[in-house]
Amino acid sequence: MKISTRKVEDVTLVDISGHIVLGPETGLLRRTVHDLLGQGDKKIILNLAEVSYIDSSGLGELIASYTTVRNQGGQLKLLNLTKKVQDLLLVTKLYTIFDVKESEYLAVKSFDWFFAK
Repeated sequence: MKISTRKVEDVTLVDISGHIVLGPETGLLRRTVHDLLGQGDKKIILNLAEVSYIDSSGLGELIASYTTVRNQGGQLKLLNLTKKVQDLLLVTKLYTIFDVKESEYLAVKSFDWFFAK
């Protein structure tokens, strides 16, 4: 699994490719999210366009990341789910927990309302 981060406006996009599975992959995702929060990044989008497989541990890490970000006063969204990942989230009913976006532009702009003062 490979992870890279980039900024669009004041939102951090985390581009993930490969498999999110038990082992170094889930640890890398966890560290990335914790590092972003440590830097003060509270608007995080996980771009899953290049993720071909997620196992149960990977799902658990997505939920843990979501919870960690929310507990820190931020928001985590998912972007560009592949058909396999979308089906997995639908079957497990996790699709209703995550804010899932199909467009990077709309995902970035969706934070404006959440963080409006």
